[in-house]
Formats: sequence, C-alpha cells, structure tokens
Amino acid sequence: MVSVLVYRIWNMKLFKSITFFSILLLCACNFSGKKLPYLGNPELNGKDSVYPTIADFSFIDQDSQVVTNKTFQNKAYVADFIFLSCPTICPIMTKEMKHVYDAFAQDDRVAFLSHTIDPERDTVGRLKKYAAALGVNTAKWHFVTGNQDSIMNIAAHSYFSAAHPDSADASNFIHSGGLLLIDKNRYIRGVYDGSDPEETKQLIADIKTLLKEQF
Repeated sequence: MVSVLVYRIWNMKLFKSITFFSILLLCACNFSGKKLPYLGNPELNGKDSVYPTIADFSFIDQDSQVVTNKTFQNKAYVADFIFLSCPTICPIMTKEMKHVYDAFAQDDRVAFLSHTIDPERDTVGRLKKYAAALGVNTAKWHFVTGNQDSIMNIAAHSYFSAAHPDSADASNFIHSGGLLLIDKNRYIRGVYDGSDPEETKQLIADIKTLLKEQF
C-alpha cells in the first residue's frame, strides 16, 4: 500500500489528511520510474486487478462548450477542484497548475480540467474572465461548471477528492488541494499537493514519464 497525501481546507486553515490508495505496480520496472502506478482500490477480475476509472461526465466550460470524457480522448490531463472566491488554497493551486500548463503549452497530448465546486457563483462568464486573466488557451485548459451534485459526486467517487459544501467552514466549502494526473484511459496515475512547488516539479516529471509510456 502506498499512501497519497490529500489536502483539505477546513475553517480557513489548511490541515493534512491521508487517504490510502491501493497501488498495484504493473511490473518490476515501475520501481525504476519507467511507469507510473495506478491509484485507487482495485477489484479482482479472475487473476487481474481492475483499477477504477473516471466515470462519464458532462459539464460546460468557460466558452459555453460541452466538456465530456471524449474531450480528453487520447490525452493525458490534470484535474483539480476549486472555486473562484476561495480565499486560501485555490489561488495557490491555480498558480501551480499554470506552471504545469506552461511546461506543456505546446503539447497537444496534455490538457487541463478545473471544476468549480461553487457553480451558483462561478458562472460561465466569470470562468471565462478568470481563464482570460490567466492567459491560457481555453481549448487546452477547461474551467467547467455544472450541476453541483454531479461535480461533488465525481470528485468523491471518481477522483477520490473531498469536495462538498460545509456551512461550518468560513468559505462554505471543504475541498481537497490535490492535482490529479489522469491517463488517456481514464486511470488516475498520480496525486500531488497543489500548494507545494516541489510537488509541481514532480507532476511535470511524471507527465513526461506517462507520455513516454502511452504515446
């Protein structure tokens, strides 16, 4: 078992909690860094371990375009969960995500997906202004909104990320601070602390490893 750190916002302070993922290495060469692990709790299918994949989804991005799993067909992508009025970790996460974006800005095999967990306030127009201020290619980095329950559900059950409203919290939300690396087959291949520049460097390195593995 390998533990993966998932960070959450609670009462305007950042606390660490550990979520344990079962990881089965594909082969001994994984230890040399040639392949990334698969994350999640696998189910046995005969002698094979079947890892969970990202469920089907449909959201609307900052350009009012429908974004689904097909948007990321034959691509690796990095996902996170944020909200634009977040006063604490979200701006840091977006800054670190932008560093990763810049590293692969010219690589069509890599995309980015940021879900707002506050769709009532984070309208399409507001997301568009936010993306424009970052100066990113909106066809490459999608900021999506949609039904809040759907967003919270996919966060919890597909990305294994905490994301839900909480009236006891000063910002009215609790969410993880992880950046998640998803491969072209919808598997989670890495989780990284979105507030740590060293983790960002590791994410960039792992994307390069994943591209060599799958493309």
